[in-house]
Amino acid sequence: MKDSLPCARTPLALAIFLALSSGAIAQSPLPTPLETVVVTSTPAPSEAAFPGAALDATDLAHLRAATSDTASLLRDLPGMSLYGAGGVSSLPSIRGLADDRLRIKVDGMDLIAACPNHMNSPLSYIDPTAVATATVYAGISPVSVGGDSIGGSILVESAAPAFAQPGQGTLTQGEVGAFYRSNGNAYGANLAATAASDTLHFSYTGAYTQAGNYQAGDNFKDYTFTGRTGHTLPLDEVGSTAYAAINQAIKFAWKHDDDLFEFRYGRQHIPYEAYPNQRMDMTDNVSDQFNAAWTGMRDWGTLKARAWYEHTRHEMDFGDDKRYWYGSASGGASSLNGNPCPAPSASCAAGMPMYTDGKNTGLNLHAEVPLANQDTVRVGGEIQTYRLDDWWPPSGAGMWPNAFLNINDGQRDRYAVFGEWEGRLNPQWTSLVGVRHETVKSDAGPVHGYNLNTFPTSGTGGAGNQTTDAVAFNTAERSRTDHNWDLTALARYEPADTHSYEIGVAQKTRSPNLYERYTWSTWQMAALMNNFVGDGNGYVGNPNLKPEVARTISITADWHDAGKVQWGVKFTPYYTHVRDHIDAVRLPGQTGTTSFVLLRYANQSARLYGADLSGHARVAHGTAWGDFTARGTLSYTRGENRDTGDKLYNIMPLNAKLGLTHTYGRWRNAVEGELVARKDNVSAVRNETETPGYGLVHLRARYEEKRYSVDFGVENLFDRFYSLPLGGAYVGQGTTMTNPALPNYPQWGTPVPGPGRSFYAGVNVRL
Repeated sequence: MKDSLPCARTPLALAIFLALSSGAIAQSPLPTPLETVVVTSTPAPSEAAFPGAALDATDLAHLRAATSDTASLLRDLPGMSLYGAGGVSSLPSIRGLADDRLRIKVDGMDLIAACPNHMNSPLSYIDPTAVATATVYAGISPVSVGGDSIGGSILVESAAPAFAQPGQGTLTQGEVGAFYRSNGNAYGANLAATAASDTLHFSYTGAYTQAGNYQAGDNFKDYTFTGRTGHTLPLDEVGSTAYAAINQAIKFAWKHDDDLFEFRYGRQHIPYEAYPNQRMDMTDNVSDQFNAAWTGMRDWGTLKARAWYEHTRHEMDFGDDKRYWYGSASGGASSLNGNPCPAPSASCAAGMPMYTDGKNTGLNLHAEVPLANQDTVRVGGEIQTYRLDDWWPPSGAGMWPNAFLNINDGQRDRYAVFGEWEGRLNPQWTSLVGVRHETVKSDAGPVHGYNLNTFPTSGTGGAGNQTTDAVAFNTAERSRTDHNWDLTALARYEPADTHSYEIGVAQKTRSPNLYERYTWSTWQMAALMNNFVGDGNGYVGNPNLKPEVARTISITADWHDAGKVQWGVKFTPYYTHVRDHIDAVRLPGQTGTTSFVLLRYANQSARLYGADLSGHARVAHGTAWGDFTARGTLSYTRGENRDTGDKLYNIMPLNAKLGLTHTYGRWRNAVEGELVARKDNVSAVRNETETPGYGLVHLRARYEEKRYSVDFGVENLFDRFYSLPLGGAYVGQGTTMTNPALPNYPQWGTPVPGPGRSFYAGVNVRL
C-alpha cells in the first residue's frame, strides 16, 4: 500500500499550484464583470430567522462536473458525511444519524427508499445538474421543516419557474452540458430548456450519466475472481461500482396576480447500478413522480399546498462482477471456474431476482402568517400514505419453486399537524418554538417463503426455517399505531453585529420503517438481502419495535466581522440522547468476531455527542493576483450504545476539510485538503472493521463567461490509497452469497476503498 499523505508536503503543493495558476491569469487584463440577469416570479415568504445551512447555484456549480451523486454536493457542510453505496446513491449522514433518521425532501416531496438495501435513496432521484438550492438543518430543525426524523432535515430544490417580464414577449432559455471523469471512464450530458410568457412557464430538464468500475489508489485485494467465465478484475479495481442513470422532468407553471401554480412530472430510469458493499446490484429502477403545488400570497400571509404521487418499480440481482449461477448440478456447480449450470434446474439457481413496488402519496398544507414586531406564525398539516410490496420470484425452477414474500402489502401512513411561532423579543433576542404531532400507522400482510405458495399458520421446517419463521410472523399481531411528539425551542442572542450565540433544545421522534419492522426470515440467505447499511451482515425485522425518541441540546457561538465577509468562526457542540434507539442484537449462535453475522433489530438506549467547527477568512482582496479566501471545517462525533457499552455503527471519525479559493475576474480556482483520522471506535456487535487515517488533496478550476462555463480539476491529486470510513464491507465481486460449499470472496475484513486519482472536465453552454 502507498504511504499516507505527508502533511508537510500539502501546504507547499497548494502554494505552488496557486502561484502558477494565478500568475498565468494575471498576465491578462481584468475581464469585464458578468452581466446579472434577474427574472422575477411570485414573491417568496419572508426569510426565516433560523435558516439551515444553504447552498445556492454558485456554491454548487464547481462540484457538478466532479460528481454524479447529489448527496455528495453536501459533503463540505459542517457535520455532514456520506454512507457509501452506489455511484449515484450515497446516503447522507448528519452528526452520526443517517438515511431514514433524516427528513429528506426533493422539491417538497417526502421520498422513501423502496428497496431492502435502500439503493433508491431519496437524493438519487435528482441529478446534480438539476439542483438549484440545497438546505441542511443539522440536529435541531424547526417542526415546520418536517417530522418522523431525529437527525435533521435536508431540502433539495430544482430551479423555480422563470417568467418573462410583463410586456417583454416570450422568455426562452436553454443550457446544454457535458462532463468526463477519468477514473471509471465516467461521462454524461445534461440539457435544460425553458419557454415562458409573463404568466405561463414550460421547462424540460434531462441528464444522462454513466461510469464503469473505479480504481483505488493501490491494490487492496489478492484475488481477481468474479465467478463469471473469462471475467476477472485487476487487484486495484473496485468491483460493482459501475452505474448508468437517466433523469428527466417537465414543469408547467402558471402565475396569476399573487398565485403561483406548478406541476412537475419526473421520470428516473437507472438501467443498472452496482454496489460494492451489498450482496445484490440494482438491475433496473423506474420511478414516476407527479408533483403539484400552489403558493398564494395574501394580505394576511402565505398559503402553500402540495400534492404528490411517486411510483417506483425496482429490480435487483447479481451484477456482472458477482457470481450468477448457484447450486449443485452435475458438471461442477460448486466449481469456481466456468459456467457450472447451462440452464436453470431443480438444483441450480440462475441468479436471485428481487422485485420491489412502492407507491408514495402525499398532501401538505402550510400557512405562514407575519405578525406585528416581526413575529411569524406557521401552521400546517400533512398526510403521507405508503404502500410496499417486496417479493423475490422463483429462482432455479424446482430449487426455489415459489416466490419469496419479503414484505407483502406493507403499509405505512403518517398524519401530522404542527404549529410554530418565531418571534423577535427585542433587537438582541430572537426565538422559535414549535410543536408537532404525528400519528404513524404501519401494517403488513401474511408471508411465505420459496417453499410454499400459501400463507402458513401452522407447521415448522422448510429450508432455512422458512415455514417456521413465516408461521410465527403470520400468527403475530402486526398492526402498529404510534403517536409521536416533536418539540423544538431555539433562541439566539446577538449583542453586537460581530457575534451571536444560539441555543436549541428539541425532542424528535421517528417510527421504524417497514423493513425494520416486517422483514421476517432468519434464513441466512434471506437475511443477507435485508441490509441498508452496507456492513455485509444479515438483518431480521422486529414488529415490536418502538419509535426512536431523540432529545438534543446544541449551542452555537458565531464570531465574525460586521459585514460577515472578512472572517467568521462558528463553533457548535451538541449532545443527543436517543431512547429506544433502533440498534441490533445477534441471533442465537452468531458468536464470530471476524465474520459476517446475522442480527435482529432491537430498541436500546444510545447517545451521540460532538462538535462542529467552521470558519473562513479573506486572505487577500483586490490584489494584482486576485482575491484569496481560506475556508475550513472540523467535525468530531462519538456514538455509544448505553445498554451494551458498544459503539454505534458508521460514526465518522475526526475529520477536517481545508480550502483556499482564488477568484480573478471570471476565474475561480480552489485547492482543497481533506484529512480524516483513524476509525477505531467501531461496532462490535456488527464486527465493523477499522480504517486507517488519510489525507487527500483536490484541485478545482472554473472559468465562466456569460454564455458558457468550463470546469476542470483533479480529485485525489496524489493518487493516495485510503479506505472509506463509512463505505462498509467490500462484497463487490465473486461469490457474494455465503455458502459453506463455495468460497466467499472477498472474505470479511476488507473495507470499501475510495477512488484513486481522477481528472475531470465539464462544459456548460447557455443558449
